[in-house]
Amino acid sequence: MTTWLSAGLIFTFLAIAFVVVRWGNMRCVGVTPVRTFTFIAILFTSGLDVGLIMFPLTEFAGYADVATSPEYAFTNPLAIEFGFWAFLIWGFYFLTCFYFCVIEPRVKFFEIPVIKIINNIVIIGTCAFTAYLLLSNLPWYVPSLGDGESIISTFYLIVFVVIAAAVYSSTSIRYVRILSLATTYLFLGLIVLMWAGAFLSDKGDISAFVSTVALIGGYFGNIHEFVLPMNDYHEFYLFWWFAWSIMIGQFTARFVGGLRTYQVLGAMLIFPSIPIAIWFAVLYYYSSNGIETAGFYNITMAIVGITFVINSLDSLIRLYTDNLDLTVTKLGKVKYFFGNLIALSLLTLLFKLDFLQIQWVGAVVIGLFFICFGYILFKKFNAVKEIKASPEENKIDFKKIELIN
Repeated sequence: MTTWLSAGLIFTFLAIAFVVVRWGNMRCVGVTPVRTFTFIAILFTSGLDVGLIMFPLTEFAGYADVATSPEYAFTNPLAIEFGFWAFLIWGFYFLTCFYFCVIEPRVKFFEIPVIKIINNIVIIGTCAFTAYLLLSNLPWYVPSLGDGESIISTFYLIVFVVIAAAVYSSTSIRYVRILSLATTYLFLGLIVLMWAGAFLSDKGDISAFVSTVALIGGYFGNIHEFVLPMNDYHEFYLFWWFAWSIMIGQFTARFVGGLRTYQVLGAMLIFPSIPIAIWFAVLYYYSSNGIETAGFYNITMAIVGITFVINSLDSLIRLYTDNLDLTVTKLGKVKYFFGNLIALSLLTLLFKLDFLQIQWVGAVVIGLFFICFGYILFKKFNAVKEIKASPEENKIDFKKIELIN
C-alpha cells in the first residue's frame, strides 16, 4: 500500500505542476459560478470534516513523543498537525477541481458506466466514514453523556439526526451557499471564543501565543518531509485526502466563478490554510499550557464539528444523487429522504464494525487517477491538447445558483 500511495502522490504533484504550466492563465468557470468568497467558503466547509475540530487535541501528544515515533523529530507537533491538514495537501482538491471544471466535459471519463459506479461507491463510502468519525469522537468531547470512552445510544441518536439534517439540506442546492457561509462564520467564531478563553485564564500570554503561531514555520521549513508518507498514521491521512479529493473536485468545480487557474491553486492552498493555522495554534496553546477544555469548550467544539459534518454530507449526498439520477425531482422528497438516511446510517455502522476502511477507498481513488490518465493518453489526447478555455456553455452568472433546486 505504501508503494501505491507514493506513486499516487508523485503523479498528483507532477500533474499539478503540468496543469499550472500548461493552463495557468486560463479562466475557470463552472456550471453554477459563485463569487470568490462564497467559493472559498464552499471549498473550506465541504473539503473538511469533523476531524479538523476533533482530532488535534488527541494527536499533539503523539507527535511530541519522538521516543516512540522518531520520524516526528524533524519539527514540532503543531507543524506536523498543520502539515497533515493544510497547504500542500489542498493541491489534491485543486487538481480534481480543475479536471472536473475544464477537462472532464471534453473527456467524459466519469460517464463511462463502470467508472460512474466506482466513483459513486467512493462518494457514498466516504460520506459514511465522515459520520463514523463524528460517532467515534463524541465520547471524548462530550464525556458528560457517558463514561468518556464508550459509544452509547445517545451518540448513535446524535449521528442519526446529523445524517437526517444533511439529507434534508441536500434537497436543494440553494442550501449549500447558506450552510457553507454559516459554518465558516461558526468556525471563525469558535476560534475567537477559544482564543479569548485562553487569555482570560491565568496562563494567558500574548507573546507566548505569538511564539506558538510561529511554530508553524517548522512545516514550511520541512515541507519536503510531507510529500511522501512518513509512517502508517501519515499514510492513513494521505489515503483519506485522496478519498475526499475526487468528490470534492466534482462538487467544487461547478462553483468556480472565473478565477484563473493559478488563482484557483492559490485560493485552495492559502485561504483554507490561514484559519486552520490559527485554529491549530489556539488548540496547541491549550494543550502545551495545560489549559482545560472539558465542559463548555468541548461541547462548543462538538457543535461546530457537527455543522461541518452536516455541510460535508450535504455536499456529497447532493453529488452522488445527481450522478446516479436519484434526485428529489425523480424520487420525490419522501423516498429521497428515507432512502439516503437508511443507506448512510447502515454504512456508518459498517465502519464502526471495521468492515470498511478509508484506506481502501483512497487506494481506489488513486487507481481512478491512473486509469483516467491512461484513458486521456490513448483516447482523448487531442481533445485535451486543444483545450484553451473552460467549456463555452459555462457563463459567469452569479444569479444562476438561485434558479437551481
